[in-house]
Amino acid sequence: MIGKSKNLIYKIIFRKKEKINQGFTFIEVLIMLALVVVVFVGLIQLFQLSLLQNLRANEMSNAIFLSQQQIDYLRTLTAEELMLYPNPQRGESNDELLDINNDGTVDYRRLTTIEILYEGLAFNARVLVFPATVINKSRDELLANPEKYRVKASIHTRITR
Repeated sequence: MIGKSKNLIYKIIFRKKEKINQGFTFIEVLIMLALVVVVFVGLIQLFQLSLLQNLRANEMSNAIFLSQQQIDYLRTLTAEELMLYPNPQRGESNDELLDINNDGTVDYRRLTTIEILYEGLAFNARVLVFPATVINKSRDELLANPEKYRVKASIHTRITR
């Protein structure tokens, strides 16, 4: 009789192990799916945020490059050329629409101002680069309120001769 009870206990334990190893219940599967969905939604939002930050950083670095490029050009000019800036005969403009990737779409608007100081011995140069969304705004309005129109880059420097 003792042997039969051991056998019976062994069968009960073995059957329970069989039931445990049979698989997951429907509720367990639903809970796991809910957890997986929550994790993936969080990862997708993180990925979107990363993409937006990369686009913003790309826009800002392009704008800074364009403004620095203009300042470098202005530094190559003589005092007489700076006093006559912008000279259309040299292809200069103080209000430019820029298409940096040559796809036919304006990407940035660059405004340049030059103020003559000390009888032409020094010049204040200011370059502002705006996104393409401000194409229809007036130049004076943009110069007066650059932050309102989300200026991407602003460089102000003094050039002496």
